[in-house]
Amino acid sequence: MSAPSARVWSVVLACALLLSASSGADDRGAAGAAVRVDATSFHCITKMSKVRGFYVDNVEGDLDATIAVANAPAGGVYPAGSIVQLVPGEAMVKREKGFDATTHDWEFFELDVSNDGARIRKRGAAEVVNRFGGNCFGCHKAARAQWDLICETDYGCAPVPLTSAMIGALQRTDPRCGNPAVSAEDADALRQLNDVLKPKD
Repeated sequence: MSAPSARVWSVVLACALLLSASSGADDRGAAGAAVRVDATSFHCITKMSKVRGFYVDNVEGDLDATIAVANAPAGGVYPAGSIVQLVPGEAMVKREKGFDATTHDWEFFELDVSNDGARIRKRGAAEVVNRFGGNCFGCHKAARAQWDLICETDYGCAPVPLTSAMIGALQRTDPRCGNPAVSAEDADALRQLNDVLKPKD
């Protein structure tokens, strides 16, 4: 299988989390009850639970509540432990209540992924800037209040320069998933993505 370049794996400006949100879920996770997150918290994206074009999980085991919020049409607050990912190389995790009021208790992650698993390159709150210069919180703070900092096409966030085909190709070629050969369509989408990421003269 001709794997996409390492640069493609970590791509996707944190703003690329074109996700969905939420419902009237109650606040879970009291201040001081830390949500534990490390590299092993992140695994094959397509083995997570799919909600429209993105994937969710919950490191605290409350996956049903996370899915309920992700599917709710009126918005709400994700429960502590929720993981939201659009692509393998970036994630946001809802931490315990009181983790960071500015980011609504979300922690942002930039990941390196390979056949061996995930490695955390960067993690944090409003200060996290990805390798392409995008500030995660800077994009997500534009989401309207009911969406709990989650972006989707009509949630108030600026659009990202990635097509659905590019996003789908990144998801389907996550090296942690033991995927078969890359399809011609996904290979073409990844080539287009590399062209978007090439430095401009």
